[in-house]
Amino acid sequence: MGFLTAEVVINTLRELGSMVLYIILGTIILEILVYVVLGKIFKSKYTLPYMLMIAAIFGITILIIYPISYEVRLAFTNMSLRHFRSYTLSWTQGLKNFGLVFSEPVLKQVKFFPLLFRTLLWTAINVVFHVSGGFGLAILLNRQMRGRGLYRTLLVFPWAIPQIIAVLAWKGEFHYEYGFINVILTNVGMQPIQWMASPFWNFVAACITNIWLGIPFMMIIILGGLQSIPLEFYDAAEIDGASRWQQFRNITLPLLKPVLTPAVVLGIIWTFNNFNVPYMINANELETTDILVTALFRAAFEYHRYGFSAAFAMVIFIILFVIASIYIRITQGLKGVYE
Repeated sequence: MGFLTAEVVINTLRELGSMVLYIILGTIILEILVYVVLGKIFKSKYTLPYMLMIAAIFGITILIIYPISYEVRLAFTNMSLRHFRSYTLSWTQGLKNFGLVFSEPVLKQVKFFPLLFRTLLWTAINVVFHVSGGFGLAILLNRQMRGRGLYRTLLVFPWAIPQIIAVLAWKGEFHYEYGFINVILTNVGMQPIQWMASPFWNFVAACITNIWLGIPFMMIIILGGLQSIPLEFYDAAEIDGASRWQQFRNITLPLLKPVLTPAVVLGIIWTFNNFNVPYMINANELETTDILVTALFRAAFEYHRYGFSAAFAMVIFIILFVIASIYIRITQGLKGVYE
């Protein structure tokens, strides 16, 4: 078994090296063609800019456009572990896959809409705590205080630690008998919580972990935005008799909107698609605590429904796109950028 594992790893590395080599050779060939055509034949003064752009365009095509195109094509097939080689590609099969996403269980028992509601709840809870907690810490750190640099460094640690390491550490703290939280509850005479067996408490455990991980990012973004606001605005507001709340509502929030809007959009996308936290905390594979992205993983790599999973992934992408577009439209946080 060890020999087979080593052989698989070697073959994988060989294929990866070949792919990287092909990409490099393809880029070099394209660069030479652009140089010959634009530089030697047409004598264009924009030869160098086009040569610099062609590498990025080629990389985006290979690493982004081609995988997305393959995903779209896969959504219109019946590819599965049984039909891995002899799958069919048709519009009918694609429509069937999209219909199955909404009509049949995407897991063994749970259907799409309960998963969607739980994912929206998961995203809303985490983003609200990320923004409010990051806002509070950013306001505190924006003041003059002794050791402010040390506080900033310590508060960034949860975000700087590799996420999988932090999640595994938190998972240990939710152990029924030896976890720190349950030890404290037992010492004060309370019953320990079934973090890994109860669907509700397992969902709460995942939220606690992800909130702890996400607050530092929002804190850094908001702190940078606060430091970019000129102090003269607040001095003028104080002269006019504005209260702290009025200054916050009429100066801080409007001027932070161009910074806060993309940060919140990123937070929504990252939280909606957060795989590590809910998957790792959900140790007992409770379907009642899965979200869309973990259900997608199970459908693809545990149940091997590849065509169905591709359609499922496209549905998730459309939902995220709609949510982000609505949020940007309502807040108008990017108005100054595209006007």
